Amino acid sequence: MNNTTGASPEDLRNRLVDAILKQDVSGLRDARVETAMRAVPRHAFLPDATVEEAYANKSVTIKKNPDEDALPLSCASQPDVVHFMLVQLAAREGDNVFEIGAGTGYNAALLKYLTGTSGEVTTCDIAPDVTAYARRMLDANGYSDVRVVTRDGALGAPEFAPYDRMIAAVGMWDLPGAWWDQLAVGGRLVVPLRWRGLSRSVAFRREKDLMQSDSVKMCGFLPVIGQDGERNDYIDDNRLVRLYWDEDQPIAPDLLRDALTRPKSVVWTDATVGPVESFDGVWLRLSAAERGTCRITAKAAAMEAGLHRPAAPALSPALVEGDSIAYLTLERTAEDQGIEPRFRLGAVGYGTAGAELAERICAQIRAWSPARTVEPVITAYPADTPDSDLVDGAVIDRPSARLVITY
Repeated sequence: MNNTTGASPEDLRNRLVDAILKQDVSGLRDARVETAMRAVPRHAFLPDATVEEAYANKSVTIKKNPDEDALPLSCASQPDVVHFMLVQLAAREGDNVFEIGAGTGYNAALLKYLTGTSGEVTTCDIAPDVTAYARRMLDANGYSDVRVVTRDGALGAPEFAPYDRMIAAVGMWDLPGAWWDQLAVGGRLVVPLRWRGLSRSVAFRREKDLMQSDSVKMCGFLPVIGQDGERNDYIDDNRLVRLYWDEDQPIAPDLLRDALTRPKSVVWTDATVGPVESFDGVWLRLSAAERGTCRITAKAAAMEAGLHRPAAPALSPALVEGDSIAYLTLERTAEDQGIEPRFRLGAVGYGTAGAELAERICAQIRAWSPARTVEPVITAYPADTPDSDLVDGAVIDRPSARLVITY
């Protein structure tokens, strides 16, 4: 490992934790998690990275994908995300914890630090080379008591259950039935859950017949292997504009092939944001109100060819209905030089119902604007739960779970 700054790993580690706490992207704090991240040496689990890379607030790829256009097959998660997900988990001394996605073994080491000598930690991964790497790193750094198992994380590890805490370090589209069986009533599950083209770290409290969220935070994780309910396709002939949606949604890309060539309708609201202010909550509200909510991505060449710019070209909410589409957009408000810029939010629609869809997005912008920090409550039920037993809200059905999103 190469160290070019001259600063010690301990100094760099403390600087990283200090920066995470100062930036405070999630608003979540736990002194025990802070202590763990200052104590467990992340660089020791990344022997091929420089110390500076290990203590930058970035993910580090440990297993590349042979497909150059695809995501890595395994990586060490970004440290600020590791921090807030561990705060969401609230692992205690003596807890029995199961982790899905072994990665480098670093997160399992943090979990072991948090659960202490009386706690138990089991981490798993479907890829034998990933679990072998994690096993080597854990053994080399004094965590030989952490169990490492090679299997599909959706199966859990019933031989070591029940678990007080379960945490996934991979994006999940569904909540497997085995998890319901293995997580103790009163336990907690933290999972990067994917729906309607978005991904959020959801912290669930397990109750007898359901799990209910008490924290929903923005995150991004590699999708788990084996859950194939997500769909994506281009909606233009030049393959510059792409949609991402779920299999249960009535979205047909072929119906949208001509939509972006039609006249557009732009609708604005009075809601504005600063240059680094999040408008993520608009997407969450759309997912709770509109079944056609999905994700749109647009390459720079699409805007150069005349497409109205999505709010975030790589990752914006959209609304689809039949042959029409609308999506979130923004523009800088006219202000004097030297004043921090503001951007007003709106929506642009294409197709026969484009103007109506844009208005519906704007309705959710207006609902979000006066209560920007309000998070939805996500309640998860086993898949066989009848409608009469569900709380009110937007229902999203998965093979092993029924999700209800409520504001």
